[in-house]
Amino acid sequence: MVNFLKLTQNEIKKVYIQKSTWVLYMLLALIIIGGGILTVTTDVITKEYGEDTWKEELQEENQKLTKEMEEEGLFADYNTSLIEINNYYIENDIRPLGYNAWQYVQENAMLVSLVSLFTIIIAAGIVANEFRWGTIKLLLIRPISRFKILLSKFVAVLLFAFYTLLFLIILSWIVGAIFFGIDSFNPHMVMDKHGGLEYVSVIKEIIFDYGFKLVNLFMMATFAFMISSIFRSSPIAIGTAVFLMLAGNSIVMFFAEHSWSKYILFANTDLTQYVGGNEPLIEGMTLSFSITVLVVYFVVFVCASWGVFMKRDVAGN
Repeated sequence: MVNFLKLTQNEIKKVYIQKSTWVLYMLLALIIIGGGILTVTTDVITKEYGEDTWKEELQEENQKLTKEMEEEGLFADYNTSLIEINNYYIENDIRPLGYNAWQYVQENAMLVSLVSLFTIIIAAGIVANEFRWGTIKLLLIRPISRFKILLSKFVAVLLFAFYTLLFLIILSWIVGAIFFGIDSFNPHMVMDKHGGLEYVSVIKEIIFDYGFKLVNLFMMATFAFMISSIFRSSPIAIGTAVFLMLAGNSIVMFFAEHSWSKYILFANTDLTQYVGGNEPLIEGMTLSFSITVLVVYFVVFVCASWGVFMKRDVAGN
């Protein structure tokens, strides 16, 4: 067990010693900071509502939104939704907290797709690069089984995904705190849920949003790891995984009229289709069905990775 932990630690070091890894983190940081600057410099948010004047402020917002729709004819659905939310606050005598760090963290949940992309890049190269650099022989002559060697690399990929996701959340909160402030450590806001408007915990929504996106991140990382293990080529692994990540939903929709399309991986990675009264993407699908399909795909990816790596002859490398 000690040897395995040291081996995993070594794999993590090999990931973070690369300059390209830090370039990825710098890119993510620039996007988070740039998003905060863009948001704070545009007149699209209200940072704080007065304790005695918040109802008047919301009514003024509604008038502005209504005028915008009538004169410009733009953002009708979006503005209508904002007006309904403002009216909910007024009718239920709830003073909104205004835009704050927690909301910025929640909005940045969309950047999990970028974390998935970075994880794919790392997963695609963590095995293939050993063959490309010619270090695979040095790795395999150590008194450690091939199974543990490959497992340590897979665990390193998952740890990288976790660390990067943590980096996204923490930096988003820090940037949000600097630009927008922290009104509360248990903030609530009105959101348009599928059953209607609800006054919900922002922290719970953050856990919900990030948690469900982890499913796709985990499956795509495992897929890229499998391609890297089988083909020993990081470009092939990256290209294939990124293409499928971007085109997955389109592929599902193209074949949606066929009953077998519900078995496609990307028809099952978005588990939010079963939450809040949503209709599943394809008729006949259920939460337990999607979980089963994901488990089967994961087992296939893992078996393929280990099956090929355990039997591969590296004498010619």
